[in-house]
Amino acid sequence: MSEEKFLRYFPERDAVFILGAGTSNPDGVPLQKEMLPMIMSREAEEICNSEIGKIVIEFIIENFHIDVKNNLYPQLEAVFGFIDYFIQQDESLNAKYTNEKIRDIKEYFIKILHFVVNIKTNQRSPYYHKFWEAITKHSTNTSIITLNYDTLLEQAFDFLFQKKAGYIDYCIPLMNYEKHEQLKGYNFWVNPREPVMLTKQENPFTYKIIKTHGSLTWKYCNCCNQTLLTPWDRKIDLNHGKFLGYSYPENEEYEYRCPIDGTEFQTLIMPPSYLKALHHPIISLLLSEAAREIRAAKKIIFIGYSLSNADVHVKALFKKQITEEKQIIVINHKQKAESEMNYRSLTKNVRFIYEPFEKLVNNDELLSTVF
Repeated sequence: MSEEKFLRYFPERDAVFILGAGTSNPDGVPLQKEMLPMIMSREAEEICNSEIGKIVIEFIIENFHIDVKNNLYPQLEAVFGFIDYFIQQDESLNAKYTNEKIRDIKEYFIKILHFVVNIKTNQRSPYYHKFWEAITKHSTNTSIITLNYDTLLEQAFDFLFQKKAGYIDYCIPLMNYEKHEQLKGYNFWVNPREPVMLTKQENPFTYKIIKTHGSLTWKYCNCCNQTLLTPWDRKIDLNHGKFLGYSYPENEEYEYRCPIDGTEFQTLIMPPSYLKALHHPIISLLLSEAAREIRAAKKIIFIGYSLSNADVHVKALFKKQITEEKQIIVINHKQKAESEMNYRSLTKNVRFIYEPFEKLVNNDELLSTVF
C-alpha cells in the first residue's frame, strides 16, 4: 500500500560539497584551459566544419593572438569577457561585428562549449558512483553545489533512484513538474518538494544538486521564462545551433522547441567571463539557494576547485555566508600557493588535502576523516 509522504530537509546540513572541474576531469571532461585549444586546433572536426564553429573560430582569430605551434591561446575568460563588454555596453565592435552579431557569437560559442563538454558525458562515471556511495554510507544529510555543466554526477545517481533510496532536487521550478497537456511527455520527473507516493517501508532522502553555472540538460525558454529538463537529450546541431532530441521507439531525430509556446530554446550554462552576467532568473534562484545551503552547513568541502580570481561571484557568495566556526576542507590534486591564498581569504579555519578526486573516493579512511 502506497501513501503520500513529505520528504523534509533538516534545518542544518552535515556537509555541503562544492564540486569543480577537477571532479569530472578524471572521466575525460576537459578542463577550462583545455577547451579553447581543443576548439582552435581542429581536434574536434565537427566544430571546425560546422557553420557556427566557423563563425566563432573566425571571430577569435581576428580579435586574439593565437600560436598553435607553441600552444599559446587566450583564456576563455578573456574571450567571453571581451564579448560581454560589447553586450553590456550595447556597442558594436565594427561594421562586421555589430552588437547583434556579437550577441549571436556569444550564444554560438556557448553551444560549442556545450558540445565539447558533452563529448565525454555519454558514459557512466565510476568515481561519481563511489562518491554517492560514500554519501549514503557517511551522511545522507548532504547537499551539493556544483560549478560543472556536465551531468556525470546525476547519471551516477541512478542506482539510488532505482532503489527508491533518493531523489534529486535541482532547486528550480522545472516545466517537468507541471501537468499541462502540452507537457505530458516531459512530466516524468519527481518533484521532491511535493508529497511523493511511497510505501511505509520506503524512506528515501532528497539531495539538493545546485548547478550554479547551469547544466547541459537544461533548456531555457525566454518567452515563458521556464526551464525544461531533458536528462537524456544533450545533443546540439552545430550547423544550425538547434537542440536535438530522439523519439522512442521510432528513433527519429527532432528539434527541441518550447512545448508551451513553440519558442526556440536557449542554452542555460553560464560561460567563464571576467564580466559575468548574474541577472538570469534561474542563475539568481540558484545563487540564493546556494547561499542558504552554505549558511545551513556545519562543514563545507571543496573538491577539484581552485577558486580562481575570475570567479569573483563565487568568492563573494562564500565570503558573505561563511562564519568563523564553519569548518572548511579543500581537496585538490596538487598544492598551489595562489589557490591556498584565495581560500585563506575566505576563512582561517581551512584544511587542505592534496589528493585527486579519483583517489579520494577510493580511500575509505580519507573519506571517513572528510565526513
